[in-house]
Amino acid sequence: MSLKERLSNELKKAMKESNNDRKRVIRMIISSIKNIEIDHGKQLDDAEVISILHKEIKSRHEVIESAKLNNRQDLINEAENDIKIIESFLPEGLSVEEITEIIKQSIDEVGANSPADMGKVMKLVLPKIAGRAPGNQVSQIVKDLLQN
Repeated sequence: MSLKERLSNELKKAMKESNNDRKRVIRMIISSIKNIEIDHGKQLDDAEVISILHKEIKSRHEVIESAKLNNRQDLINEAENDIKIIESFLPEGLSVEEITEIIKQSIDEVGANSPADMGKVMKLVLPKIAGRAPGNQVSQIVKDLLQN
């Protein structure tokens, strides 16, 4: 079952259970997917849908930061709840150790030895990790390893 089908099934389930928060978040995700499909003129695959989910999580983290500055605990709680719902559709994430091991193997493969080689390493690493870790976390680990 594709991730889009799973989202659709979960939306139906949330509607039957009258789970308004889950229903709202899933509708927003499906809407984002459809908008991007219309813009690109093609159906998105699971990897592209996972990328959208990560972007939605990132936007919720930005909401949390802004809400903290304005002392809006209600917005913080809502965004944190949204993140939990969105994360339930992501594949099992990789631990920092697993990410580091994949990056070290990739560094050896391309013979990278300085921060200037970061692009080569990232090009090799990202397909291996494929949505199982946030890109900013991966790039930070690559940067750290190449500086040592």
